Amino acid sequence: MKKKNDIKRDLRYLQLLAQSFPTVADASTEIINLQAIQNLPKGTEHFLADLHGEYKAFQHVLKNASGNIKRKMNDIFGNTLREAEKRELCTLIYYPEQKIQLVKAQEEDLNDWYHITIHQLVNVCRNVSSKYTRSKVRKSLPQEFAYIIEELLHESTDDHNKAAYVNVIIDTIISTGRADDFICAIAAVIQRLAIDRLHILGDIYDRGTGAHIILDTLAQYHKWDITWGNHDILWMGAAAGNDACICNVIRLSLRYANMRTLEDGYGISLLPLATWAMEKYDDDPCKGFEPSTSGGADQTDEKTLRLMAQMHKAVSVLQFKIEAEIYERHPEWGMASRVELFRSLLSGNEGKGWLTAEERELIKKLHHSFRVSEKLQSHIRLLLSHGAMYNICNDNLLFHASIPLNEDGTLRNVMDMGCGRELLENIETTIRAAFQADTEREERRAAIDFFLYLWCGPESPLFDKSKMATYERYFLTDRESWHEEKGNYFRLRDNREVVDHILDAFGITGDNRHIINGHVPVHAAEGENPIKADGRLMVIDGGFSQAYHKTTGIAGYTLVYHSRGFELVQHEPFLNVNDAIRRGTDIKSTRQIVEMANHRMLVADTDKGRDLQRQIKDLEHLLYAYRHGYIKEKERK
Repeated sequence: MKKKNDIKRDLRYLQLLAQSFPTVADASTEIINLQAIQNLPKGTEHFLADLHGEYKAFQHVLKNASGNIKRKMNDIFGNTLREAEKRELCTLIYYPEQKIQLVKAQEEDLNDWYHITIHQLVNVCRNVSSKYTRSKVRKSLPQEFAYIIEELLHESTDDHNKAAYVNVIIDTIISTGRADDFICAIAAVIQRLAIDRLHILGDIYDRGTGAHIILDTLAQYHKWDITWGNHDILWMGAAAGNDACICNVIRLSLRYANMRTLEDGYGISLLPLATWAMEKYDDDPCKGFEPSTSGGADQTDEKTLRLMAQMHKAVSVLQFKIEAEIYERHPEWGMASRVELFRSLLSGNEGKGWLTAEERELIKKLHHSFRVSEKLQSHIRLLLSHGAMYNICNDNLLFHASIPLNEDGTLRNVMDMGCGRELLENIETTIRAAFQADTEREERRAAIDFFLYLWCGPESPLFDKSKMATYERYFLTDRESWHEEKGNYFRLRDNREVVDHILDAFGITGDNRHIINGHVPVHAAEGENPIKADGRLMVIDGGFSQAYHKTTGIAGYTLVYHSRGFELVQHEPFLNVNDAIRRGTDIKSTRQIVEMANHRMLVADTDKGRDLQRQIKDLEHLLYAYRHGYIKEKERK
């Protein structure tokens, strides 16, 4: 009786569903297909955080799937291959074009190498594709080799009747001169299938020299998402036209002697700033504004470093003045104390506004450069389309920094925007309003201003500290004034009860649930553990940026979540690509099993599985409707 009532209630929806599955046979076949998919192993998820422009390490971690490909290699070949041989095969998968050229210069019997190597690569590809349906694998194959790879994946030399068939395919690939192209193609497929989904937990931008290269790489990646970090928000604010964010972006680039993202990546001209700074600070030593070159920036001569220091000081003063103007527009932010602190920068300009006419003209030029940079605007649109303030995936709550909390661990209401999930959703709505052409003028201006609060506001979930003490570090000698008190989240995040309360508030239930975030580097050298709250919370910012390596003692954490559980990977610094290709070196890493499932997780155990189960239920209702005459089957043409 219940099913009959459900059918009557959902009849209009079922009629729409019938357009895709017009017969009992079609609906039954789809149910069989979906039930089968439910029983495939769960796809592997890859978590990275706080990349900070380190594109070389990022691309290498992407290629080796944080060691997941090497783990597969050990599973497949065991002791049948020596460690050196497995290492060479891994390098070939990561960098096929370059490795092939080295092999050609050294290998005496190239045809034999081709034959052995292609067989090995097919074995690896067969293993990494085993989690997916044939249809999904087929869509991942390069068009020119799709038929050949598919045949090799589903035939084996172990089958006596097919051994000759497989060997002839490989022999013909070699004899027709397509071996190099085929190896490159199948290596790309292995990389593609080794990871089902990539999660970035914020902060692509700043410090390192290649944030734009990371985003170019992500634009071509098969499936990824990002929870925005404070540095991403800063660049989004700059792209939206927030002048304080523009000054902060330039200041950070100068601080780390990294102009490549701004100038080479986005074509933003800093000539007006350089001209202004050289004139204004010609006789000023600009002490304290010397750029840091410890973060992997290109080496620069003394004259250039001097100019950078002048530009650094000039844009910093402009930044504080513009911030003061915005704070005065928004008393609800509670940042009046910052305005009073910045008063000394007026330099006799009292009563005339914070900026002089010349300074406003300079800001206007910088503003224009950011707004008309097509590449920057394209990358920000990419962050908007793939990003959010938080994400929930397979019972894991992902966000960049924090959830604002009261002292007792309860969720904090921030500026009447709500708390917890409601707060993050309201913030995201405000962010998106800044980029919508149909947003009311005043609402849009307020939304653009709000990027500054998200960057450095004391209750911003992307910052969550008492203040950003940039001004104090530049202009005050009292080191106590430099202290930034972290918010309650960071004080309480090792408390399982608090973490469970946050998870409850986001509607995440069950025993196998976690918070995964980054933002604050884990000081592994001092013994800090990235696994907190009895395994409920994982912090995977271990210092990807070279600027952090000395203080953290490592080069970042990444997290892999496969069908058997979680593995945390602790990385040492990546040397260079040439070393990886020539010597077969990889990022040195230590794997730590965080949590293993008591059974191999299947698609049925995931969000996708729950969605498939809903689809199956709908199709079962459609079958009932067909068989009881509520909907008529359509005749096949």
